[in-house]
Amino acid sequence: MSETLATDLSTEIARRRTFAIISHPDAGKTTLTERILRAGGAIQLAGNVRAKGERRRTRSDWMSIERDRGISVVSSVMTFDYGGCIFNLLDTPGHEDFSEDTYRTLTAVDSAVMVIDAAKGIEDRTRKLFEICRLRDIPIVTFINKMDREAQDPFALLDEIASALALDTSPATWPIGRAAGFVGTYDLRTKEVHTQEKLPQSDPRMVQLSEELELAEGVLPPFDRESFDAGHLTPVFFGSAMKEIGVIDLLDALVAFGPSPRDQVAESRTVKADEAEMTALVFKIQANMDPNHRDRIAFARICSGKLTRGMRLRHSRTGKNFAVHTPQFFFARDRQLAEEAYAGDVVGIPNHGTLRIGDTLTENEDLKFTGVPHFAPEILRRVRLNDAMKAKKLKQALTQLAEEGVVQLFKPQDGAQPIVGVVGTLQLDVLQARLKAEYGVEIGFDAVQFSLARWVTGSREKIEAFSMANRSAMADDLDDDPVFLATSSFMMRRTQEQNPDITFHDIKQIGLEIK
Repeated sequence: MSETLATDLSTEIARRRTFAIISHPDAGKTTLTERILRAGGAIQLAGNVRAKGERRRTRSDWMSIERDRGISVVSSVMTFDYGGCIFNLLDTPGHEDFSEDTYRTLTAVDSAVMVIDAAKGIEDRTRKLFEICRLRDIPIVTFINKMDREAQDPFALLDEIASALALDTSPATWPIGRAAGFVGTYDLRTKEVHTQEKLPQSDPRMVQLSEELELAEGVLPPFDRESFDAGHLTPVFFGSAMKEIGVIDLLDALVAFGPSPRDQVAESRTVKADEAEMTALVFKIQANMDPNHRDRIAFARICSGKLTRGMRLRHSRTGKNFAVHTPQFFFARDRQLAEEAYAGDVVGIPNHGTLRIGDTLTENEDLKFTGVPHFAPEILRRVRLNDAMKAKKLKQALTQLAEEGVVQLFKPQDGAQPIVGVVGTLQLDVLQARLKAEYGVEIGFDAVQFSLARWVTGSREKIEAFSMANRSAMADDLDDDPVFLATSSFMMRRTQEQNPDITFHDIKQIGLEIK
């Protein structure tokens, strides 16, 4: 690669900012997402999850079940320009029933914005999502939302973040006023006041600001880029997404010091973003985004190099090559053709079932990226088909939705009706709704005697013997890997003790052999 091309590649990659927004439900994540898109010039009218009618149809929540319930149940991808940077914003589900989708999405980002309710502080879901980010060393930017309502003291909030998450906090902005009197922020980095109305220095809110800044600058650590990049320190922004206060502060900071594309770990080596050859990881599948065309989109994070429309790629799982004719950038449900994309970008690749979650794409190299997991489901149900004439259609639909990650699909080896596994009951509602709306198939669910699912590994002979002895409790997953279904934790422990040559797993790395 020539020096000029290498410089162009490095410049483009340095402009990328790929981040997720995480939070506990009702902290204001979707509203903040909408305000970020509006501030970035991506939309003219921000949606509002509490509004009615057409205004409620937020751009990031595009499924009917999301619009009906005012929640996010799938991750949305939105690409837009701001401040000379290309932003790839991944809006993740806040509800814990969709944690697996969120976890997979976090494999594709370089940083995360953690949204905290100013009145409630750190909540359970926030804590769990943060721990996932910590496991992946993902830098965290904190946005304390709803400062226009009754809220905890800023110092108390910072102390709670530091103590609950073992994370150093460095305020990047400071609130001016509280609750109904909240009018703006003070930027500690630029020393600028950002308010929606001009306040004299004698205003009680400005006096309070001066006193609090003196204390904050004396006791709280200054922003340290190295500590932030390592995931040890979080810059904290105060604001109100609803009133669009503090949103520009956040965006400007992501331009200034938001992480550019990070190195990605593969089985054989670490892949650097500015390598010449293109590599990509498929982290999400979405079917039927356009119901009129029954499309199926694989969302891929470009991990290195440059993707050009029409280039031929190697599919590492199958070893086959295929041409990427119509890669697409997404804005939730809307899309546009991507003539080129660089490391850090997220592109959609239309396909007819070739690509799966966890797949690696390269120009030539035989490479497999790691770290995209399946977790053992916590709820198991047998699918009951209301119309036996639609059995073939149900089989196809379940396979497609399982490939997408809506549920996990287990096919009993004794030929019984399929069993679906989920983390939470809301996933079952989504499956039922989507089967009816997108495939015209109505189903119900029956309880099963099983409560646990575990992937099994061992020698071929040992697994075959174990499967024969436990045929009524054995199933195959979507990849035809064997799964043992246990009736209880006690039975699981007993089975493990009786079969020391078999290993049982509650996590399966997608795209890799179970170890």
